[in-house]
Order: sequence, then structure tokens, then C-alpha cells
Amino acid sequence: MTNSITLFKQFVPLLDEVYKEASKTAVLDGRPELVQAGANANELVIPKMTMDGLADYSRNGGYVGGGMSLTNETVTCNFDRGRMFVVDHMDNADTAGVAFGMLAGEFIRTKVVPELDAFRFATYAGAAGIGSGSGTLNDGAAVVAALRAAINAMDADEVPMEDRVLFITSSLLGMVEDLDTTKSREVLCRFSDVVAVPQTRFYTAIHQNSGTVVTTGSGENVSTSDETGGGYVKGTGGKDINFMVIHRGAVIQFSKHIAPKVVTPEQNPDADAWKFGYRQVGVADVYENKAAGIYVHHKA
Repeated sequence: MTNSITLFKQFVPLLDEVYKEASKTAVLDGRPELVQAGANANELVIPKMTMDGLADYSRNGGYVGGGMSLTNETVTCNFDRGRMFVVDHMDNADTAGVAFGMLAGEFIRTKVVPELDAFRFATYAGAAGIGSGSGTLNDGAAVVAALRAAINAMDADEVPMEDRVLFITSSLLGMVEDLDTTKSREVLCRFSDVVAVPQTRFYTAIHQNSGTVVTTGSGENVSTSDETGGGYVKGTGGKDINFMVIHRGAVIQFSKHIAPKVVTPEQNPDADAWKFGYRQVGVADVYENKAAGIYVHHKA
């Protein structure tokens, strides 16, 4: 039993590597040392600084005193999802441990990370006050023109050029890369990182399935929806995103609690089976005074 727990503890860092490798939004993760736990379990406390601007300097009186304040902003975690899997002890033994051993990594890579990315993109795309554009981009020239418009909008709002990250679908990125002239592709150099995102993670709105059969309405208007498969789908009214430009300092993105856990057959009181559980709690939000640091372009 002890050996099983020890092996799993050694496996936990590998699960984090799976997330870092597969996630498209990991580049936006905030500095964990700046975050504190809130008074409630679903809260995080983020530092926020304000200060006075320049004032006239007097050769007689010298400087005019200024003020600054460092306050803490409490944000509520808006992502709290999990699953528990059961693998029969004999099924695992018959596959030399592959059934349980591959479960954790594959679950995070194919289920957790895509949903987390989709949730973050949809949350940022729905924030108030961000820049936006829409339309169908049929060729590389159209993509470049749309990117230029996004850059110009951010420049006009004085968003720092450093740390602007471009998230773009692979097809549109390919259109730009396939342009005949290097000059046409120079627009990509205006971003600190360029990240290709699968369209299946790139919507302005998503619906996260509950993992149960959902009943709505009453009387003759009762309807049921089978959401037992979990995961997410494109939300009602959601649009396909072509690209997003996000300044790293504009978003509040932290994972407060990531809890992979294992229950061995010896510890399982209900069945002779391994159990693998995974839960992640975090926040994806936008600083209200930095909304200009996000620009989304979606299909019409």
C-alpha cells in the first residue's frame, strides 16, 4: 500500500508536465507566489497597486508628495470540475498495469486541458470592454489586415507591446506563413508568443456538461438532456474564434487547487478496484481596468 502511494506521488509531477505540454493557455498563468488563499475555500487574493501621476517640480519647494497603495482584490474561483474513475483490479492486472497507469495522463491530456483552455478563452472573450472584430478571413492577406487592426487598437489604448500573446487557429496561421513575401509575415513579430489553437477549444462561449441527466421544465414541458459524458460543447450563441491577442498582465489566471488522487484496491471499501480521482479549482478573469489588453476576432 505504501509503495503504491509513493509511486503515485512520484507520478503527480508528471501530470503537471502533461498539463504544461498540452495546454495552450499555460503561457498566461500568473506568478503563484503573488497569490494568497482567500477567507473562503473558493477565493483567491490578488495584489493590486494604484499610484499618483507626475506633478510639477518646484525649484524652491522641491517635489510634490505622491501616494501609492497596494490593496488586495478578492476574486472568486469560477472553474471547479472533477471526475472519479474506477478500474477493476483484475482488468488492471491483465493489462500489466496499463489500464490504470495510462488513465491519469490520457484523462488530463485529452479531457482536462482542452476544457480548461476552452473555458479560459470563452471567459476572456466574454469580458466587458475588450477589443473585438469579426468576419470571415479567406486568405493570408485578410488575416494580416485583421491582425494589424488588432495591433493598432491595442497601440491606441497604450497596451504595452511586451507580453502580447497571439492565439490563432492553425489554418489561419498557416495562411500567414504561406504568404510569398517575408514582409507580409512580419506582423507575427509584433507578438512575444504565437500559439496555434485547435478550433475545438476556440469559442466565444461554451457549455460545460454536468455529468448527469439534466431535467428542465415542468409538467408537459419537461425535457431531459443526457450530459453523462461530461466535458464541454460550443455554447448557444457561441462563435468560432479566429484569433485572440492577450496581454499577459490583463488576465487573472491561477489554479488554486489541483488534486489528483488514487485509492488502491486495499483502501477501496466498495470494490476490488483502483480509483482515480481528479479535481481542479481555479480562476480565469480579466482585470477590469485592463480590458483593452484583450482583443478577440471571431467569425461573423
